This record gives sequence, C-alpha cells and structure tokens, in this order.
Amino acid sequence: MDLLHSWGVDLAVHLQRGYSQHRQSFHMASTVADLHTTFFWFFPIWFHLRQNTGVRLIWVAVIGDWLNLVLKWVLFGQRPYWWVHETKFYGAGLAPSLQQFDITCETGPGSPSGHAMGAAGVWYVMVTALLSIATEKQCPPLLYKFLQVILWALMTLVVLVVCMSRVYMAAHFPHQVIAGVITGILVAEVVSKQKWMYNASLRKYFYITLFLTSFAVGFYVLLKVVGVDLLWTMEKAQKWCVKPEWVHLDSAPFASLLRNMGSLFGLGLGLHSSLYDGMKKPSGAFRMGCITVSLVLLQLLDGWTFSPENHMTFYALSFGKSVVALLIPTTLVPWTFCRIFSGKREDKNF
Repeated sequence: MDLLHSWGVDLAVHLQRGYSQHRQSFHMASTVADLHTTFFWFFPIWFHLRQNTGVRLIWVAVIGDWLNLVLKWVLFGQRPYWWVHETKFYGAGLAPSLQQFDITCETGPGSPSGHAMGAAGVWYVMVTALLSIATEKQCPPLLYKFLQVILWALMTLVVLVVCMSRVYMAAHFPHQVIAGVITGILVAEVVSKQKWMYNASLRKYFYITLFLTSFAVGFYVLLKVVGVDLLWTMEKAQKWCVKPEWVHLDSAPFASLLRNMGSLFGLGLGLHSSLYDGMKKPSGAFRMGCITVSLVLLQLLDGWTFSPENHMTFYALSFGKSVVALLIPTTLVPWTFCRIFSGKREDKNF
C-alpha cells in the first residue's frame, strides 16, 4: 500500500504545483460536492418539481453516506496529509511537501472518499431523472441521444473535477476517490430500484432511522470492545494539521451519521405531516414560490452553528437542525403557501 500511497502523494504534489492557479476552483468543487449541497439546495428544487426524485435524492445520499461511514471504519484508509509525515517509505530521504487548506483536515478515515461517493450518487439520480422526464415527454430519438451524451458527459466532468479537488486538497489518495465513485453509482442504482420508499410510512422511516443509527453505534462499540479504536484518525488530524482551527468536529464520523439520520427522519416527518395535505396539482407559481422561499429559509438555517465544546450537545443539535432542514421544504413552506392562497380565494368569494 505504501507504493500506492506514494503515487497518490506524487499526483497531489503535481496538481498543487501545476494547477495552483485553480486552487479556488478546486476548493469550491470540494465544498459543493459535500452532501450539504444536496440537502440545502438540490432537494428543495427537485422536491417541488418532481417529488419522487427529491425523495430518491435523500435516500441515495443518506444510505450512501451511511455505507461510506461503515466502509471507512472497516478499511482504515489513510489520508495524504498525515500519511506523508508518518510513513517510513521515504527512509532517510526528504518526504514530499504537501500543502494543506482549510478543508484538508477531515477527521475520519480516508477510504472510500465520501465527497466522490456522494457526488457520483447524487448526480446519477439527477441525470437519470432528467432522462426519464425526456422519455415521458416523448423526446425525439435523435434529440434524446444528444441529451444522453450531454448529461452523462456533464456528470463525468463534475465527478472528475470533484475527484481531482479531493486529491489536490491532500484529503484523499486517487484510489480512494475512484472507489468512492464506483460505490456511489452502485448505491444510487440499487436504491433507485426500490419503489417502496415513495410510499413508506412514518413508522418505517422511524424504524429504518433507528436501525441505521443502532447498527453504526453497535458496530463501533463492538470493535472498541475487541480493541479497535475507530476514532484513531482524530489524533492524527489534530497532530498533523498545520492549523488547529482547521480540524472540524462536523467532519467526525458520528457528526456525519447524526446529520444524515436527522435528514432521513425529517423527510419522513415532512411527508406524513398533518400540516399540509396538499394542493394535488400545484401551479407553477406555487412550486416556484415554495422553491424560492425554501432556499432562502434554508440558507438562514445554515447560518445557525453550534459550539463543539460539548460533543453530545453538538451531535443533538446537528440532528435537530437536519430534521428542520427537511421539514422546511416538505411541510412548513407548502403549508404556509396553502394558507395564503386559500385565504385569497376566500376573500374573492366575499
């Protein structure tokens, strides 16, 4: 593995030196590829344009990131920014110099890449959804083929840039981002075939959320009992990150787990809330209004941050914030618009 890791470090050094002028672009690619973008941007848009696609986005993102967490605990993947300091591969020679950035020092294991996995899975869902819409609209065969080429090429480009950005940032080795892309697409394909999720009851959402959380926590406890420390990466991040403030608790495994579980449970609550029993065929203005207001409110919610000093409080608030983030576009905003529109109709009747 040391040889494979050394090739990865060489590629990271090459990217940092040869493409330093694109640092901000790579930084943005890594930031946008985070599942935060799916929950706070993609989901509200898709939910109000095509509800089933929005639901599928959340399931793919949550199941994919949960599997990513378990795989990271099993595979014990290194990260370039600490491996290059601890390896004996270079012997008495000088180890390559890797730059670090404010998003480099993630605290979990490195394999497979969660950013690459999430980007591949989420974009796979969106591309297949757009192609499905084209089929429903009876798009001419030639135009459909052209659309296929354009959309799959766009997805390939996006995922490639995300993978390059993760290597550039010294957060992942190349084989880790490749593994992430393959796993993300497989998860998206498997989850997309499950039709029951579109009609899942609130009870099922609760039990699945409870099972996924319990499995991850139980797996952690089991391995800790047999002497495996699954938080070994926290020490490495704190030791080798050039700036202590770049080590963020929200990149820790349990923070990610509870955010995702909050999102899944929030989706279940939103879909089964008694607040909004629907406009069965909402108008375009209603949909656009819901999208716009949801996005604004979600950005305000996103500005709410918490101190990581108390870990239990931080995790609980992260869970609650994720629940609210899904309730806003699924229930709170549509219900408000329904009340406004129904009030206007009553005024007209008078």
